[in-house]
Amino acid sequence: MFNYNLKLSLKSMRRNPIMTGLMVAAIAVGIGISMTTLTVYYMMNGNPIPEKSDVLFAVTLDNWNPIRPFDDDRPERAPHQVTFHDAERLLAIGKGKRQTAMFESSLIIEPIDDEGLPFEAGARVTSADFFVMFNVPFIYGSGWDKSADAAAEPMVVLTKGLNERLFGGEDSVGNWLTMQGTRFLVTGVIDTWEPTPRFFDPINGGFQEINEMFIPYSLTRVLELTSAGSDWGWKSEEINSFEEWLNSEAVWVQYFVELESTRERDDYLVHLDAYVEEQKRLGRFERPLNNNIYDVMEWMDYHEVVANDAKILLGLSFLFLVVCLLSTIALMLTKFVGKKSEISLRRALGASRKVIFNQQIVEVAVIGFSGGLIGLSLAALGLQGIEYLYDAPAGLVKLDWVMMFTAIGIAIVSSMIAGLYPAWRVCQIPPAAQLKTQ
Repeated sequence: MFNYNLKLSLKSMRRNPIMTGLMVAAIAVGIGISMTTLTVYYMMNGNPIPEKSDVLFAVTLDNWNPIRPFDDDRPERAPHQVTFHDAERLLAIGKGKRQTAMFESSLIIEPIDDEGLPFEAGARVTSADFFVMFNVPFIYGSGWDKSADAAAEPMVVLTKGLNERLFGGEDSVGNWLTMQGTRFLVTGVIDTWEPTPRFFDPINGGFQEINEMFIPYSLTRVLELTSAGSDWGWKSEEINSFEEWLNSEAVWVQYFVELESTRERDDYLVHLDAYVEEQKRLGRFERPLNNNIYDVMEWMDYHEVVANDAKILLGLSFLFLVVCLLSTIALMLTKFVGKKSEISLRRALGASRKVIFNQQIVEVAVIGFSGGLIGLSLAALGLQGIEYLYDAPAGLVKLDWVMMFTAIGIAIVSSMIAGLYPAWRVCQIPPAAQLKTQ
């Protein structure tokens, strides 16, 4: 019976292509706009590392100006980065199961052969625990070990893209790269890894691309690496050397710790308080104690990765979908009532209201499915616009299978809901009265 109803639906749609096209277009535009905003909201609000989001914590310490807070709008918040000096000390103490300090920088990679040219590549300067803490997948090799951190050995982990550029995608573990006059040993190549949002560093947005390579944090002092990310300072300090910059009160390093239980979390907060109290005795941390740790989802909320504007835009887009469905209802009612002579004749020949109703609903579902498919294409175009607007990496904001099936489901269900009244209305026409007028 379904195949028969489907065949009748396709025939009815071909009979009035303009009306059918308008209904499909209305649904497609509504689905395209609503799925664009829903996909962005879904990706921003998703858990980027669900298997560990409750054991990874971002650390904040309040070393800011004693006269005014870091954030005037939220005075209870400490700076969301720490000083290089504090990160180095916390790493050395190592109270958590694992811990990592990190910041963004860049280095000039010298050509491997005589034909190449030097080029600049972004680097995440971090510590050995980074790769295990954040479940970074590897194609070849692994990260460096902690002895390389302690000895400030020049090690490097490449992304898949940079490895393809330098070594044609081959296993490059054990090869050497020269960057800024220093030879780096390649210890590993990571696979495609695009956590969205970029939870370990969402300061400049959750859609930012990961860095092209990773090098040890302990090389900061050796190579005089500077931050390519955000840094803030409040204190007027005379800085005449790189070492003085490292020991300044400027905050530019992100710090994460892995803690497996509530007790470990409480103990770590006690440890942070003890550390700050020690620093207070040295004349630092002039504000009241305000040390905090945030798990991954709390850290996303802290940085408002899902902005209120995105939530409002999501609501408006679905209101627009409702408007499109109201237009579709009017078009369906016009079309179905236009078939009243045909339906009255079929009723007179024995077709029940249920049969007629089911046939109209199948036609509505086909229209919704068609509109959903076209809407997916419009949503894909919309997401490309979002990538351009937010300067996100190509392909990072995309429709996954969940969103694709959601779009088709919303299109079919919403169109069927929209078609309930027109289908019911046409079934109420008395066939005898209609046939007498013909």
